Parts: sequence; C-alpha cells; structure tokens
Amino acid sequence: MFGMSPMELMVVGVIAVLLFGDRLPEVGRSVGKSLMEFKKGLRDIQNEVSSATSMTSSSQPTTYRNSIDDYEEPTAPKFEPPAREPQPAPPREPESDKT
Repeated sequence: MFGMSPMELMVVGVIAVLLFGDRLPEVGRSVGKSLMEFKKGLRDIQNEVSSATSMTSSSQPTTYRNSIDDYEEPTAPKFEPPAREPQPAPPREPESDKT
C-alpha cells in the first residue's frame, strides 16, 4: 500500500500519534476533505478541457490558404555537361625577384 512496507507504515503512524496526539482524527478528516476537494477541482478542469476540445473538433475543420501558395516555385536551371573534356592549364613560370 502506497509503495511502503507494513513496518514503514507503522513508523509513520507512531510519528503521527506523537505529533498530533488527541487531534489525530480531526487531522485525518481535514486531510481527507482537502484531498477530496483537490480531486473535485482536477475533475472540473478535466471536464472543462475535454468539453473545449470536443467543441473545436466537432466544428468543421478550417483550411488556411495563403496567397503565396498560388505562385509557382522557380526551378533550378538544367545542368548541361561541357561539350569536351577540360584541358589542364599550362604550367606557369616562376616569378623571379628583381630587387
């Protein structure tokens, strides 16, 4: 229960009795009421979200149209291979220093 062993639950119970003593039943009721109120709030939020999503999904889907989409996209120029093999460049003569 709660991912705790019976020994751990006993230790928590003893600590609770030492801290709260005679008020332990009152504290337990208070914690229980708080937990129920929290769960009720979560359920209300879930209902609100589910009703909002079902309202938008039941309506007709909206389509977005942009005027940019009406234009044709430019295509890249067609690659044309060279007519003949490239020739190596002639070797360059080294420049001499004239200082």
